[in-house]
Amino acid sequence: MNARAVFSVKGGMGTHRRLGGYRLLDEIGRGSTAVVYLAMDSRGREVAVKELIPELTGVQEAVGRLAREMRAQGRVRSAYVARLLDGAVSAERPHVVMQYVPGCPLNELISAYGPLRGERLARFARRLALALGDVHDAGVLHRDVSPGNVIVMGDRPTLIDFGIAQESGAEQITRRGMVVGTPAYLAPELIEGERATAVSDVFSWAATVAYAATGRPPFGRGSLHGVCFRILRGQADLDGAPEPVAGLLRAAFRRDPAERPSARWFAGALSPLAGDASAGGGVTAA
Repeated sequence: MNARAVFSVKGGMGTHRRLGGYRLLDEIGRGSTAVVYLAMDSRGREVAVKELIPELTGVQEAVGRLAREMRAQGRVRSAYVARLLDGAVSAERPHVVMQYVPGCPLNELISAYGPLRGERLARFARRLALALGDVHDAGVLHRDVSPGNVIVMGDRPTLIDFGIAQESGAEQITRRGMVVGTPAYLAPELIEGERATAVSDVFSWAATVAYAATGRPPFGRGSLHGVCFRILRGQADLDGAPEPVAGLLRAAFRRDPAERPSARWFAGALSPLAGDASAGGGVTAA
C-alpha cells in the first residue's frame, strides 16, 4: 500500500477523530489490510498513521504482519527512509505511526513531468541506493522497492511502506508459489519462489531507477504472465536510459543474484555522476 503525500486537508473526516494521541486529519492511502491517515501529534507536527481495517483487528496473522512491519522499520535510520515514530499493535485499534513525507510518489512525478535526466537522475539513483544500503545495514529487507513506494521532494527520494519488509535472518514469511510485492519490479528469483535477499532489493532498485530514466517499467506492461516472462528472460527495455547509468542497471539486472553488486557498491559507483559526493547514508545525509 502506498501512502500518498498530500498538501491540503479535505476535512471529510471531521475535526475530532482521534487514534491514541493523534488527531486524524485525512485519509491519504488505503490498501486491502490498512488505511493510512495524515494526522497531527500533541505538538502540532504532521505524521502518518497506519491503522488496520476494522475487519482485521482481531486476526492474529494481520496483527502479526503489522508487528513485523513496525519492528523492521524501527531498525532503520536513514535520511532517505521514512522513520518509525510510534505504534501500538496490541491496542484495540492496531496502528503504527511514521514520519509524514511530503512530496510526490515517483510514478506520479514521472507521469506528470517525464523522465529524470542528467545529474538529477544520477542523484536520485544514488540516494535511493543509499536508502537501500541503510535498510540492509540494519538487517532488513524491504521487498517492495517500486515507483509507488518512493516519495520525491526536490532532489530527495524517501523510501516508504515497510508493509512486507522482514528482518534479513527471519523465517521466510511468504508461502512458496505466492508472489508478493509489485510484480513488474520483482527480482527473477522471487518470481521463482526463492528467498528474498538484499540483492533482490537491488534488482527492484534498478527497475525503479530504469522507470525514472525512461518513464516505462523496464519489463513492460500487460499481463502478469508476460511481465514475469520478460523478467525471467532478462529482457529489460533500457532504451532512453543514458550511459553510464544504463550500464549500472544492467549489472543490477544480472540473472544470478550472486553476480549483482550491493546497494552500497552502486551508491559509490554513482557518486562521480551525481555531483553528490558529500551525501552519505545515515540520518545526517544532506
